[in-house]
Amino acid sequence: MKYLFNIFLLCLACFTFKSCNTATPENYFDQAVLNTNMLVGFAGSGMARELESPSVKMEEGTGKAVPMKRKEVVNDRIKYLEESLGKIKDLKETPDTKEMLQSSLALYEYVLPVYKKEYVQLAALYDEGADKEKIQSQLQGINDKYYSKFNELMDKLINTGKSYAERHSIKVNWGVGGGQ
Repeated sequence: MKYLFNIFLLCLACFTFKSCNTATPENYFDQAVLNTNMLVGFAGSGMARELESPSVKMEEGTGKAVPMKRKEVVNDRIKYLEESLGKIKDLKETPDTKEMLQSSLALYEYVLPVYKKEYVQLAALYDEGADKEKIQSQLQGINDKYYSKFNELMDKLINTGKSYAERHSIKVNWGVGGGQ
């Protein structure tokens, strides 16, 4: 009997621990909406500026600051976006979070293939020293092909995020004229 009681306590502790591990509304919001800040500039001037003037890194051995290869910049972005997408997929979908999570997933799943193909190709053009006209043509092609749908998906996510934040009293600064 004591054995069964111990098993019961163990199961109770496991269920209690699991229920304490539930994500908070703030966590849902942070993962699904706030982390998309890294997408600002997609198919527009932001990513173009980042590739035109890449960040610097410390060179191994010398400790000297050197510009990153554009391929490194794009690969770092891809890695971050894949990690963010994985975190969103790990969140339990509820009736309250469904629209926001699905909007976020749709946005990430739209941009990731573009980073993996077109932005990798663009980074190679920069790294290989291609002429500016070819680089500009690739940039314009990305913008023309993807910006409109990206903007539509981002607007939907922001609108669902605003609604979710309001329902859960999450204070958010949406920028100039953006409300809370």
